[in-house]
Amino acid sequence: MSTNSINGATDRESLTIPLLANSTSQVAIVGASVCPIESLDYEIAENDFFKQDWRTCGKIQIFQYLFMKWLLCFLIGIIVSLIGFFNNLAVENIAGIKFVVTSNMMLLNRYGMAFLVFSVSNLVLTLFASIVTAFVAPAAAGSGIPEVKAYLNGVDAPGILSLRTLVVKGHGAYRCMYCIIVGVRVDLRNRLTGRWLLFFKNDRDRRDLVTCGSAAGIAAAFRAPVGGVLFALEEMASWWRSALLWRAFFTTAVVAIVLRALIDLCLSGKCGLFGVVGGILGSLYNFLLDKVLRIYNLINEKGIVYRIFLACSISIFTSSLLFGLPWLASCQPCPADASEACPTIGRSGNYKKFQCQPGHYNDLASLIFNTNDDAIRNLFSRDTDAEFQYSSILIFFITCFFLSIFSYGIVAPAGLFVPVIVTGASYGRFVGMVVSSKSSLNHGLYAVLGAASFLGGSMRMTVSLCVIILELTNNLLLLPLIMLVLLVSKTVADAFNGNIYDLIMKAKGFPYLETHAEPYMRQLTVTDVVTGPLQLFHGIEKVGDIVHVLQTTRHNGFPVIDEPPLSESPVLYGLILRAHLIELLKKKVFSSTPVPIGPDAFEQFLASDFAKRGSGNGGKIEDIEISEEEMEMFLDLHPFTNTSPYTVVETMSLAKARVLFREVGLRHLLVIPKVTSVRTSILSFSSNKFYLEIRWLGHLKGYCCKLDMPTFLGSFPHA
Repeated sequence: MSTNSINGATDRESLTIPLLANSTSQVAIVGASVCPIESLDYEIAENDFFKQDWRTCGKIQIFQYLFMKWLLCFLIGIIVSLIGFFNNLAVENIAGIKFVVTSNMMLLNRYGMAFLVFSVSNLVLTLFASIVTAFVAPAAAGSGIPEVKAYLNGVDAPGILSLRTLVVKGHGAYRCMYCIIVGVRVDLRNRLTGRWLLFFKNDRDRRDLVTCGSAAGIAAAFRAPVGGVLFALEEMASWWRSALLWRAFFTTAVVAIVLRALIDLCLSGKCGLFGVVGGILGSLYNFLLDKVLRIYNLINEKGIVYRIFLACSISIFTSSLLFGLPWLASCQPCPADASEACPTIGRSGNYKKFQCQPGHYNDLASLIFNTNDDAIRNLFSRDTDAEFQYSSILIFFITCFFLSIFSYGIVAPAGLFVPVIVTGASYGRFVGMVVSSKSSLNHGLYAVLGAASFLGGSMRMTVSLCVIILELTNNLLLLPLIMLVLLVSKTVADAFNGNIYDLIMKAKGFPYLETHAEPYMRQLTVTDVVTGPLQLFHGIEKVGDIVHVLQTTRHNGFPVIDEPPLSESPVLYGLILRAHLIELLKKKVFSSTPVPIGPDAFEQFLASDFAKRGSGNGGKIEDIEISEEEMEMFLDLHPFTNTSPYTVVETMSLAKARVLFREVGLRHLLVIPKVTSVRTSILSFSSNKFYLEIRWLGHLKGYCCKLDMPTFLGSFPHA
């Protein structure tokens, strides 16, 4: 098997050793671990067995299928609401206790003890999160959005969607929608064997549920159901349809209703404790974060101890910085017309006392000694133009900007969305204060616009962010201004680099097929970019040959051809998956002579036998024991071959084939001659990408394989 790329310069090590900047690798960095990746089978294999199984389905089974889809969407909404609510409740109470104890120590002039309580509590929480993440679920590190975005694009890496990741994510980051998506996927793993759930043991339906989960996560985090749907559509999903839109909207509606009810319950006392600059800042933020992640990776790859040490070091540094910075701010007298208590001690509030004398407050502490939610609320609040000093807002902005970058890459569940909002809001508030003499607009409005511009500059979304911010502020009058700053910030930032999630996906090694085709692809046909050799099977194949091919290759799809006497001339019969071949070998439906299989052979199989297993849980050819006598027997592949795979003619332009491959969500694309002949061809876009360029560029578009028989997938054997 050839391991050469187009220029013949790539060696075998590139297939096993990931480069942080190499997006064409067949392994990815998940958390701090190197993880093999494969593509997902979004295409339904319409073989004879599949057709017979669906023909036997009556109206009851169809009703079950549709009912289960809506029921699971409803359950997703419930689970999202509960996880979001209880995580938020836990954050508010834990942070509240920390701030209360710290403030009480400061009231007694025990500043050293106050710092010790503040720093040790942060260190303990960080250490706990780091240890759990490093030992239990390394894939839970980070926000998880890049992993899910890659999954919805057709890339699957074992471990990113598992029960352990769900548990760690659920306890680590409220804002992380990834934990919700994991919960959806976990429910559909092998451990569930109920007949109704067997309908969803395929990548296609799982993709729909994961998409609904991503929308629900944003809806729960920002109380923005419509924004959640648009976020999933604009940023996450590579494939969309109207039925999925309705289910995603239904899911987010459930989230909005349940979460609103739970919040109202708590409020009743029953729960307890600007466009251009934004674009430039957002692109700078993405650039610095990308560099920091590369540095952190060099540390994390040394082992678990180094990862935990890095996380603890960042925690201690952060605690020291946050505790010390408010001492730089001067105390301000409480306003006579304050709408709330001034000063406040411990929990949330616009006016934190910190070290100030009675009747005064520390404006910088009011931002730092609060949860992110309260800090955003303070910055967005109206009629508080005189609350903050120039120096305090500037210090807070710089601190948030760099701390959010340095704290993201540690081995702990952490997101980017809320830190970016806080940073943008502080930048916007500062701009409002600078131009206050020439503008009558409220400083809180500038904070909202600053958050919008910074989000647009870093994440490069427009419609979904616009709706999220509108739902967050509940002020429709802001729509024109928010639209303007989002469009300007995104346009400016696009001139420098990509959006933050794409950069992180690239750094982690997740292949991602972009929506657009490169101009040079119009000048190439699919026959111009492929390599070999091709591995194929005959309609009735010798067992020994099947075993040999499965043992010596890692391909996940094989063309099946018929030759005389089964057909008048060699023809392409279809495509069969590796997982199906392994299942056939397990059942040992062999015959001593090369004859078609009888209809009674179907009785040996159930639809669940061919259901998609969870990530990394597929069958292995090494686990199957076949005797020498069985090696000489034959296996009829016809009933289990997908007879209607997607095919294109060899003269199709590469750009057109690429668009078809992505839009339909394919894993394999068959290429056939324009004139019927003995020659049969297959082009397999491994991991939803195809390798065309001979230059080492960050935007390489993937892998390719030879068309002409007998060649197949020489460079990258994971398709």
